[in-house]
Amino acid sequence: MAEVTSVELSLADARQVLAAQPFSVLLGTRLTAFSASEVVLEIDIRAELHQQNGFVHGGVLSYLADNALTFAGGAALGPAVLTRGFSVDYLRPATGTLLRAAGQVVTATRGQAAARCEIYALSDDADAPATLCALAQGTVRAVREGG
Repeated sequence: MAEVTSVELSLADARQVLAAQPFSVLLGTRLTAFSASEVVLEIDIRAELHQQNGFVHGGVLSYLADNALTFAGGAALGPAVLTRGFSVDYLRPATGTLLRAAGQVVTATRGQAAARCEIYALSDDADAPATLCALAQGTVRAVREGG
């Protein structure tokens, strides 16, 4: 992984950014780690997030990937960032009680960061392994005043 110089933002700062996102609040998203090396977002799995087969809807996984990639980019570029683009590969259906997305910056310049994300589904059973449900990669760009 490339060396990334982080912008000095704290976990508390990043949580304020998350709290300002109405959709994230609606989903109950929590930011549990925020540093230059990794960001972690979590969502409790509940029935409202399922699709017709009882698995977590792919849109929820996609949202989680988007936000994890963007928060990782924000750790490198600062809080004024937007997703430039990303792709998600769905590997296994998400079931259990918790979704956890871990995002890391792969490389960054002054204006753009490339990041990757792994999304896991966990259960209440402490002995059950986490299931890797999705992988994502994308780019995040810094937003300057005026766009």
